[in-house]
Amino acid sequence: MLKQHLQFKLSQKLSPQQIQLMKLIQLPTQAFEQRLKQELEENPALESGKEDLDNPKDEFAEVYEDESEGETINAEDINIDDYLSDDEIPEYRTHTNNYSADDDEKSVPYAAGISFNQHLLNQLNTVYLDDQEWAIAEFLVGSVDESGYIRRPIADIMDDLAFTQNVYTDEETIKKVLNIVQELDPPGVGARSLEECLIIQLERKELTPSIELAIAILKKSFEQFTKKHYQKLIQKHDVSEEELKEAINEIEKLNPKPGGSYAGNNRIIEHVVPDFSIKIVEGELELTLNGRNAPELHVSREYNNMLKGYKESKEKSKSQKDTVLFIKQKLDAAKWFIDAIRQRQQTLFVTMNAIMHYQKEYFLTGDERNLRPMILKDIADEIEMDVSTVSRVANSKYVDTPYGTKLIKEYFSESMKNEQGEDVSTKEIKKILETVIKDEEKKKPLTDDKLATILKEKGYPIARRTVAKYREQLGIPVARLRKQI
Repeated sequence: MLKQHLQFKLSQKLSPQQIQLMKLIQLPTQAFEQRLKQELEENPALESGKEDLDNPKDEFAEVYEDESEGETINAEDINIDDYLSDDEIPEYRTHTNNYSADDDEKSVPYAAGISFNQHLLNQLNTVYLDDQEWAIAEFLVGSVDESGYIRRPIADIMDDLAFTQNVYTDEETIKKVLNIVQELDPPGVGARSLEECLIIQLERKELTPSIELAIAILKKSFEQFTKKHYQKLIQKHDVSEEELKEAINEIEKLNPKPGGSYAGNNRIIEHVVPDFSIKIVEGELELTLNGRNAPELHVSREYNNMLKGYKESKEKSKSQKDTVLFIKQKLDAAKWFIDAIRQRQQTLFVTMNAIMHYQKEYFLTGDERNLRPMILKDIADEIEMDVSTVSRVANSKYVDTPYGTKLIKEYFSESMKNEQGEDVSTKEIKKILETVIKDEEKKKPLTDDKLATILKEKGYPIARRTVAKYREQLGIPVARLRKQI
């Protein structure tokens, strides 16, 4: 039996232009400038800078007909009024107070330097090594992770050298070369454990009684040190509390992640250029969009003249027709790009303006406890845009405020109820938690249970496990590890 099924499926697809617009919205200022440069290079119909408006525009409202072919090209195919009219000049080019002056832009260094591995290799060039030792040293440097450690067993490294580098050696030779790598800067690099990393750093210092004790503690009592069993350390090493305190102070000065200053070790020099600026003027918030996001663009007058030449020519060859179609394509692309830039600026400004007013109390005071709970949907509903659009703005844009330059997404947080049933930001709770821990008695740090009790007394009834989660997110260790002598 033959059965027929009729199925309707409703789907919505984004056009290529919409996808390109979303990509433009996502770009921060510097990446946007690169994209703009690329478009100007690829589309000769698009030009930057102020347009010469002294000369009147040519009208192309007629129909162009090739009598020999009988082919008609309608005015809308090559009408440049849509591209060159005075009305087309975008408002964003007028640089009202929606846009900051070019000389008011700020750049904040964000990551710099050559790659971490290259920094180590440059130092190796000053050490005498034979060919085999150099190959081993280069491989060891390549095995250093972003924290500065080599976390792979020597036996595995030996096998990899044989299989991938055709270097046949033994563990003793590798350890000998590893000692050379561990003499490079920053101190502690190339260590295979935290214990070894700290010992390497201490052994580079001038040996004082405190440093000698610190080395002995790390070599013989590392586990008791990490668990802060201070009385056991005093008894085992036969020292006074003051002597132990001085030794621990020396250890606490060390860097547990010697590669940390080279985080993102393949990153070239970058800068954060704030996309927005918020200032307080006479008690009111003032938002400006970085002027570099508002380029002056217009359609090339050369293309105007090319179309005029086509109109005036008596004989219209096939190559001329092809040229006109090429011009039409480039004009369409130029007009779309100019419109997309306008939409990008409007979207950025409207979104940030809504965020600024939503968090008005915070931006006026700089107190994180005044941050309201805010999720992407709150702003999306406010400006009647899609959540994904707000996400693109929040995740990739920076705003310069009186309290520093920050990534916009940092102002978003979930909420919970306080004892009065009001929504409060989790950021507010974390700030209070951080303050309570900062003010605790260091000899008797507060446990998570005690912290939960204190927060409840302050009007924030949250469970101990939630306190533990927030504490970990703040990068604060448990009470036992916060204990000081």
